[in-house]
Amino acid sequence: MEFAHKLDNYGKPAWIALTVLGFMAWWPLGLAVLAFSIGSGRMGCRSPRDFAQWQDRGRDAFRSAFGDRWSRGFSSSGNAAFDEYRQETLRRLEEEQRDFRSFLERLRQAKDKAEFDQFMADRRCRPAGQPGPSGPEGPQG
Repeated sequence: MEFAHKLDNYGKPAWIALTVLGFMAWWPLGLAVLAFSIGSGRMGCRSPRDFAQWQDRGRDAFRSAFGDRWSRGFSSSGNAAFDEYRQETLRRLEEEQRDFRSFLERLRQAKDKAEFDQFMADRRCRPAGQPGPSGPEGPQG
């Protein structure tokens, strides 16, 4: 794994170059390097939270590319009742999206709290002087 650490010093371009060279030499080798670099998180795909941030950036880029048209609404269809219905539906969908994101965030926080509470309970129940699951020095990493 020392080779991987050396490539990490150069960042993503080194991993991309190695993947391309691997495909040029022998396609299964390139596929293996690609799978390793994505699976190990070296390509930046680390967590669902990162994905949500990526989604937010994409949405912001979309809005800036199309100006304020997205937030103002679309041009009139000529039917006032339909335009009103469309605006109300878009507003409701955006509200539901906000509610769902806040629900997911509360769910993540509850999970983190439950894991922390379990850790603290395990720690309290452990007899004094007995090392934890990762040794007396604490977590290794």
